[in-house]
Amino acid sequence: MRAVVQRVSEASVRVEGETVGRIGRGLVVLLGVGRGDGPADADSLAERVVHLRVFPDAAGQMNLSVLEVGGAVLAVSQFTLYGDCRKGRRPGYTDAAPPEEAQPLYDRFVANLRESNLTVEEGVFRAMMDVALVNQGPVTLLLDSRKGF
Repeated sequence: MRAVVQRVSEASVRVEGETVGRIGRGLVVLLGVGRGDGPADADSLAERVVHLRVFPDAAGQMNLSVLEVGGAVLAVSQFTLYGDCRKGRRPGYTDAAPPEEAQPLYDRFVANLRESNLTVEEGVFRAMMDVALVNQGPVTLLLDSRKGF
């Protein structure tokens, strides 16, 4: 699984003009599921996101997790994280898991976040979404379960 994690002061996602998820301080996680990913990938990636120390402590050092600061997570499925741009001008998506395999793993990732007592908002799987965010820092990280994060 791949994730783009952004520390935000606020974020929202809309589908067909309707806001379906909104958070204040926290993390936006754009999540892609690859072919061959399994439950262990969803579990370990969720654990990493929950405890990722990207929020400043009293000294201004990034030493606190989203859980420790009482933040929230906005999770958005994004198969394009597996886009292969090495050939031609149009990305190929053969490395992305098909939707019927990806959705249960996306759902498991989100369930793991919720089990950590985080407030979690979501986009809509397979929908065309408009994501708005204010990236704080900016802090943006790329995580990949197959690369040990």
